[in-house]
Amino acid sequence: MDSSSGTPGVRRKIPEMSAVVRDDNPYSRLMALQRMGVVDNYRAIRHKCVLVVGVGGVGSVASDMLARCGVGKLILFDYDKVELANMNRLFFTPKQCGQSKVEAARATLLEINPDVTIEAHNCNICSEFDLFFDRIVNGGLPLASLSETAGSRGRHPPVSPSLEQKEGKCPVDLVLSCVDNFAARITISQACNEAGVLWMNSGVSESATSGQIQTCIPGLLACFQCAPPYVVATSGDEKAIRREGVCAASLPTTMGIVAEAISLCLSSAEFSSVFSSRTLSSIFSVSGKRLRFSHTIHSMTFSPLSQCSQILSALMHGAEKDRQRWQRRLFPFRLIF
Repeated sequence: MDSSSGTPGVRRKIPEMSAVVRDDNPYSRLMALQRMGVVDNYRAIRHKCVLVVGVGGVGSVASDMLARCGVGKLILFDYDKVELANMNRLFFTPKQCGQSKVEAARATLLEINPDVTIEAHNCNICSEFDLFFDRIVNGGLPLASLSETAGSRGRHPPVSPSLEQKEGKCPVDLVLSCVDNFAARITISQACNEAGVLWMNSGVSESATSGQIQTCIPGLLACFQCAPPYVVATSGDEKAIRREGVCAASLPTTMGIVAEAISLCLSSAEFSSVFSSRTLSSIFSVSGKRLRFSHTIHSMTFSPLSQCSQILSALMHGAEKDRQRWQRRLFPFRLIF
């Protein structure tokens, strides 16, 4: 069905976001953030591209909310298929069982918001690194005019000038790591470090009552390899600490990663490199008509290792010959996963 044809149940595409408060304007309540002074220019989100790796408990909700918020383009990577076991936490429907998650997600997201460009890749980023890296550095939307992005941060400063300016490439604005294994996280870290693109790593506990979000800016904040989990730092066996059949709803992380992603795309506010939330310590007390709720949130900032900063600086700003030399030294084990 064509989303611009006026077919019942399918809304038309909207050429431009409007702040007019009307029942048929899906962006009026989002534009209220601009009227209230929360952001300077909400329309700038239409010129942002977010790449989401993993369309599971975190990635499906993150892509869902980003589409509803009007982000310009989403690039989805996953190689799994939809199963009935996914229905406890994902936006898929039983009739989509057997389809690839990325294609099912693409169909659902286009129904939610036909204004968003959706690019889907049904592949494993560890074995298809070249394709993954290419979409990071070439998959972004063309830079908007100054009038269209006035009041927003535009692309984040750490994006590599060697990729964006010298070669005329257009990288994505943000990469969201919504995966459930360390091999994929290391691959994302390597690709984003090499491209100089900001990314966010997310994690959820088995009980789904606590989670963590780590913002990684190459050369500015610690990456996944600067502050790795214990099992990675000690070259341990990830399978030894995983339990089969455990995949609960990702309660604290899903909304947190969406909020951080939108904040990074639209504002220049301060943010922490590591954000964690634990809902297990929440307190509910009912007395008559009273309800009290509290939860714990922790955040901290990690700086990158000094050696890592020097390597990344040479990697992103050096000559092509130097970049290739540092790539071989920094990422010698890229293809073993």
